[in-house]
Amino acid sequence: MISRIDMVVLARLSSRIAATVFIFYGLIALVESLDTWRFTYVSEQRGLHMGILMVAMSAVRWTIKTLPVTVLMGAILGLVDLKMRHELTVIKTAGISIWRLLRAPVLVLIAASFIIALGAETISNQINRDLAPTPPGQTAQLTPAGEIWLEQRGEDAHYVLMARSMADGGSTLADVKLFHLGPSDIPRLEAPEAMLEAGYWTFPIATARTPDGPARSVFGVRVPTTSTAAEISLKLASTEDQTFFELARLLQRGVSDPSVRAATAMRLIKLLALPLVLTGSLLIAFAFTAGYNRRTQFGPAVLYGIVLGFVVFVITEMADRAGSTGVLDPIFAAVGPAVVAIVIGITVLLRKEDGWT
Repeated sequence: MISRIDMVVLARLSSRIAATVFIFYGLIALVESLDTWRFTYVSEQRGLHMGILMVAMSAVRWTIKTLPVTVLMGAILGLVDLKMRHELTVIKTAGISIWRLLRAPVLVLIAASFIIALGAETISNQINRDLAPTPPGQTAQLTPAGEIWLEQRGEDAHYVLMARSMADGGSTLADVKLFHLGPSDIPRLEAPEAMLEAGYWTFPIATARTPDGPARSVFGVRVPTTSTAAEISLKLASTEDQTFFELARLLQRGVSDPSVRAATAMRLIKLLALPLVLTGSLLIAFAFTAGYNRRTQFGPAVLYGIVLGFVVFVITEMADRAGSTGVLDPIFAAVGPAVVAIVIGITVLLRKEDGWT
């Protein structure tokens, strides 16, 4: 049963957290809008309103990534506000412990985390994938922005495709360059479009470039490949664009490629671990803000809490990279940083509130 005191604390914390998240969302949306090539491409293909929607949904994705820090900062601001209004002092005087005070915010935050992980994340991913899918490797900064690379083989042919965009799950590539890695009469092809059809990449019109002659136009070029449309779709699918339910179905069916399996499992478990991560951020905020008396300076406490929150965020992202590449077990990589944050928060609270020395 939520009491009136719980409502006051929830209102103060939720308003400050929401304001902090909104400010970060605005800043992230501004940064996303500076990617003019991506915005222009989507606007030309789908219309200006879809370009704006793409920026908004990309900002949602990055805002969810920054939630551990924004929740921490917003909770600290809310607790400082409670202290400045002497509401927290009155609550403590009434004999209500910090552990009782934590109950309602933690439960509400856990519920909101599941809504974000299963709802907001799903919607933003579906829209992002439809408008501007993320090429594999780009999220880990392994390939330049706006580039899709594919190594292909087929009937004694060995070559690499580089494209600027894709459609139909990768079966259609736009602004394509082909580089032959073995002997070939045409070592390099450039084409506005390439389509995967019956074991061949088909170029309706292309420009052939050779080192010993001028560029010339060629038509109806077909280059063999052993890849099927399903394999291309899987290779070009980024786990960042997969929803929670799609990830679960993919793992349930089984993934033979170890790298793809590790990345998929890491993404799925990370979404499930979001409530633990945000709970850790909330505990750190309470530990470094709520436990100080009225004569204490808030500046150092707030600074320590924010710095620790950024440290937890960096560790979380590093563990994400390690889990996605298979260096660490995905369960350990996703849950470990969250458990560390919770342990830190509880330990500091015990020392400050229960008189540990």
